[in-house]
Amino acid sequence: MAKVAVITGAGRGIGAATAILAAQHGYDVCVNYAANAEAAEQTADACRKHGAKAIAMRADVASPEEVTHLFERCDSELGSPALLVNNAGVIGGATTVENLASEVLRRTFAVNVEGAFYCAREALRRMSNRNGGSGGVIVNISSIAATLGSPGEYVHYAASKAALDTMTVGLAKEVGPLGIRVNAIQAGTVDTDIHKTGGNPDRPANVARASPLGRVATPMDIAEAVLWLASEKAGYATGTILRLGGGL
Repeated sequence: MAKVAVITGAGRGIGAATAILAAQHGYDVCVNYAANAEAAEQTADACRKHGAKAIAMRADVASPEEVTHLFERCDSELGSPALLVNNAGVIGGATTVENLASEVLRRTFAVNVEGAFYCAREALRRMSNRNGGSGGVIVNISSIAATLGSPGEYVHYAASKAALDTMTVGLAKEVGPLGIRVNAIQAGTVDTDIHKTGGNPDRPANVARASPLGRVATPMDIAEAVLWLASEKAGYATGTILRLGGGL
């Protein structure tokens, strides 16, 4: 019987690559999305082509009620998850703190931090061996911004990812005895649409010039690390913050 993965923000970018790779690794996949139903269904179709069961499910992870519904539908159509990838995130647009809009700040933390907690809470209730579960893995998609700070552009985003890193370490210690491993990936700049939609389309190229490796990451660079952390090959890794920043 296939294991089940819930991957948030999986319509495009890192989430889509992770969903498709999870399908290739034998997972059935719940493809979560917030707005772009067409892109999410394309991801789900790609998963099915690899023999996986897959559903595309809209839910705003900042809403605890919608997260609960997401996991309940996953239970009924695929089964309880063995893997949660907290990938959904917003960058909030490039701005200084002085000019940061209150709503942008609230939304950034609501999605990037509160959403990760809501999803983890639902996953833990199903994974925990104390509740009769079989254990599982949570992988949080963080950012090198958590340690670089992103001054003049994304301090609000960087702070939200630093909170996610702290959650990773604390939660790993809390649930390790329950059969659950929790890790995070600090991703560098990745070739996705996030900066285009955030009004800073030239940032990936600028980062590539500064990176020791001379390029930005591909979504698959990050997805490969997620599936490694989910595997038994990483069975002794928990509370780990894996930095994939191309040397930055």
